[in-house]
Amino acid sequence: MPEPEDLLQRDVAAINSISAVPTILDVVCRTTGMKFAAVARVTEERWMVCSVLDYLEFGLKPGGELKLETTICNEVRCVRLPVVIDEVSEDPLYRDHHTPKMYGFQSYISMPIFLPGGEFFGTLCALDPRPHRLNTPEVLGMFRLFAELISSHLGALERIADSEQQVNAERQVSQRREQFIGVLGHDLRSPLGAISMGALMLKEGGLNEDQEATVAMMERNVAKISDLVDDVMDLTRGRLGGGISLKDLTDAPLEPMLRQIVEQEQTIKQQPVIECEFSINQRVSYDRNRMGQLFSNLLSNAMKYGLPGVPVAVRASADQEKFTLSVRNGTHPISQEELKKLFLPFMRGPGAKEEKGLGLGLYIASEIAASHGGKIEAVSEEGEMCFTFTMPVRQAA
Repeated sequence: MPEPEDLLQRDVAAINSISAVPTILDVVCRTTGMKFAAVARVTEERWMVCSVLDYLEFGLKPGGELKLETTICNEVRCVRLPVVIDEVSEDPLYRDHHTPKMYGFQSYISMPIFLPGGEFFGTLCALDPRPHRLNTPEVLGMFRLFAELISSHLGALERIADSEQQVNAERQVSQRREQFIGVLGHDLRSPLGAISMGALMLKEGGLNEDQEATVAMMERNVAKISDLVDDVMDLTRGRLGGGISLKDLTDAPLEPMLRQIVEQEQTIKQQPVIECEFSINQRVSYDRNRMGQLFSNLLSNAMKYGLPGVPVAVRASADQEKFTLSVRNGTHPISQEELKKLFLPFMRGPGAKEEKGLGLGLYIASEIAASHGGKIEAVSEEGEMCFTFTMPVRQAA
């Protein structure tokens, strides 16, 4: 089957993109005294020059071709060995060969170039109308070294092209996934709103005890799904580069909100005990809803992954420069490799007591921290896990 034209042109472009090739051809000519040197792409059907140094005015340019059967490079391709001729008229194998007669050369050398996987690519070749001493260890070694150098460059270019293709494919898949998640999250809000409204209407109609329990269960599940949708939408915004936006910044006291979240979590989960220590002596500018979400995610994570019977410790303080919020729980040792993954989406830490949720809590908390100009750091040592959020103190607009 003939080689596709676009593939041959790609190979020509690849050779021409290797900055060392012109220098290699120049060294070949200067060292051997020959007036023509080239890198050729040789296939079962075609011979095409990729790069050339031509003092003979032979007329070949990159992309130019010779009929394959008129070249000795075709024989090199078949036997996969170099051909070296010091003087055609004295060579028993090539003195009557049609190629030297057709192109008028006396000295010739052609070294095969193999791709890193062993596939034959082409040749590094040189010729001249005058005889030259080529069949020496020095000349052969030089040509072999240059052929291997070209092969190494081609392999590197192929690996780069494969990596770029893989990155582009992964980027397209990621974009489609994010678009799908965004559309899905948006479209789920309408039926959730309808279910919530229906539950509210049922409550107003007068229900018996069992019916009230059913409606209450519906409302709890609607709230859970709504939270999941919110998490998915936050994930989508973060992954698409928009980050998590802040709205209605306030400098209202933080402590009441933090204590309210502690009470809610303690009521829902009951265990473990939550110990609090607040020393917020400076007003802090923050988004109330987002800050509450950040703290709730950290606290919920600590209660989910903490060791049984070990209290969760919450500390919050603010001075003139920064606000600091830490959540500490007992834990089994966690490796540095696992710590690095904790803030990735869809990741759950080792030793979870339950598998509910999407594993987005810490990721979203870190995005909210970044939106406030701060960061969350995780440290695991001496049987404790501590998440510490710090952000600069700013005044609300």
